[in-house]
Amino acid sequence: MRYFRLNVAFMNIGENIKKIREQKGLLQKQLAADVGIPYTSYNKIENGTRDITIEELDKIARYFAMSIDQVVHFDDAAPAEVTIEDKAGFEQINLINQLDEEDKSTVFKIIDTMLTKKKFKDFFQKNIA
Repeated sequence: MRYFRLNVAFMNIGENIKKIREQKGLLQKQLAADVGIPYTSYNKIENGTRDITIEELDKIARYFAMSIDQVVHFDDAAPAEVTIEDKAGFEQINLINQLDEEDKSTVFKIIDTMLTKKKFKDFFQKNIA
């Protein structure tokens, strides 16, 4: 296994993972079990007494629906603006699916309304014109 040392003076990957885990309201044991890392190993990663493997970092990033870069640089900067128009269709759906349920529902209602409006417009142009 390849280990990934990220304990640098300005950054500690274990601290970043802990902050993200706590923001999500998860316990160490729960996250460790969900990503398939033994609890004692996971605990040492968060505490900075054990290096994290690239594979473990990848599993944790995927679990949080984040990139490895987002986990590594968690507190470094404000989030970049997301421009959905520049994304492929499946990426747009993935971004929408990251929203909380209420916001996701609102987006889909807007899309439904726009599609219905387009269908009526197409119908009237075809049948009246």
